[in-house]
Amino acid sequence: MMVAALPLFGAERPVLVCFGDSITAGYGVAPGKAYPDVLQRKLDAAGYGYKVVNEGTSGATSKDAVADLGAVLRLHPQVVIVEFGGNDGLRGLPPDQTRRNLDAVLTALENAHIKVLLAGITLPPNYGPDYIHAFEENFRELASKHHTAFVPMIYKDLVKVPETIQPDGIHPTAKGAEILAGTLMPELRPLLRKGRD
Repeated sequence: MMVAALPLFGAERPVLVCFGDSITAGYGVAPGKAYPDVLQRKLDAAGYGYKVVNEGTSGATSKDAVADLGAVLRLHPQVVIVEFGGNDGLRGLPPDQTRRNLDAVLTALENAHIKVLLAGITLPPNYGPDYIHAFEENFRELASKHHTAFVPMIYKDLVKVPETIQPDGIHPTAKGAEILAGTLMPELRPLLRKGRD
C-alpha cells in the first residue's frame, strides 16, 4: 500500500522554485551545496512536502529573468524565490531598468497567483552611495508595491562570518549557502503549507 502511494505523493508535491543568478545556481560550490539544496533539506526536516527546483543561471541579469520566466511558470510552482539584480548592479546598469524588469517578473508571478519571496542584495562600496541607494531602493519599492515576502539583504547573516564568501568576494561558499537558506526560512515559512491544510 505504501509503495503504491509513493509515486502519487511525488506527483502531488507542490513546487518551490528558486529563480535567480549564480548565487542561486551555486556557482563555485560542489553539487548539492547551493542554497536551494540546503533549503530542500531544511524543508524536509521541518515536515514541508515541497519539491525545490533550482532555476538559477550564472551571470543572469534581470533582463534574463524576464526572458526565462516562461520556463518557471511551466513548472506551476506554488512559491517562487526571486533573486536577481546583482549582475545588473555589478555591470552598472541603470537602476530603473532593473526595476522595470523585476516589476515585470513579479507582476507575472502575481497574475499567476504564485506566492513570492523577493531577495535583495547590495553592492560593493566602490559603486558609490548614490548608485547603491538607488539599487537597494528597487527591492524595497517592489516588495511594497507587490506585497511580497521580502529579505532586503540576502547576505545579512553571513557578511561577518569567516569562510562564507568565495575568494572572488561575491559568491557564497557551501558554508555561506547554509546561512543563506537559514536567512530565507523565517520569511519563507508563512508562504508554505504542511500536508493538505
